[in-house]
Amino acid sequence: MEIRGFLLFWSILAAVMAALSLGPSFAHVLESAPRLTKWSPSLWRETTVFNAQFLAVIGAPLDVAAIGCPGLLAWMLRNDRPAFWYALAAAVLYAVSLAMWFALVKPANDILATWVPGPIPENFEAIRLRWETGHMIVAGFKAVGFVSLVVALLWIRRG
Repeated sequence: MEIRGFLLFWSILAAVMAALSLGPSFAHVLESAPRLTKWSPSLWRETTVFNAQFLAVIGAPLDVAAIGCPGLLAWMLRNDRPAFWYALAAAVLYAVSLAMWFALVKPANDILATWVPGPIPENFEAIRLRWETGHMIVAGFKAVGFVSLVVALLWIRRG
């Protein structure tokens, strides 16, 4: 299979969507250490809960595209092994990252949505830790998925 035309377009699109999905997750990892060790509870709550740190409007469509684009790329590469398997693994890993977001981060977000200005809630430390570590786990799955996608692109047979 030659990597030109529609396959080239789809390969680039899959890589861009996967990278754009990984970017904000990686940013969460980069800022997590100070957020967990140096920021006061009031600073964390103020920036995270009350000042729109949630990126759902952009992040959600990118996360879905980061599953669908490599998935379609895998289908296009179904006769080009091992590129097919690496592209499929990328789609699956991005899907797992989204499942981890729903399992770990969304429940924390649901609690954060109930917080109001005033005293720091008693469960603050547990919720902050769940939110931060959840994002780290999501980023880990996305990073491995991105590497898998890059390997798939490198394995595509050249015409």
